[in-house]
Amino acid sequence: MGILWTIIIGGIIGWLAGLIVGRDVPGGIIGNIIAGIIGAWLGTALLGSWGPSLGGMALVPALIGAILVVLIISFIMKNMRRTRT
Repeated sequence: MGILWTIIIGGIIGWLAGLIVGRDVPGGIIGNIIAGIIGAWLGTALLGSWGPSLGGMALVPALIGAILVVLIISFIMKNMRRTRT
């Protein structure tokens, strides 16, 4: 049941990060889950584990990390589109 909560919370965090940044994560729901889980790992590694926790993730660092992941992915995708044309 713990892995299911991690997937659900990761998806929500990835979705919120996309809304805050104003850019969609490629891959839809799966992309949101991946961005949320990687963002949670990155945020916890950079900022530590503080604030409220849900599904094994500290929510504030996870959201900040997911925002960074979404920004990096959108920057890479934008540059890839620019080089193709």
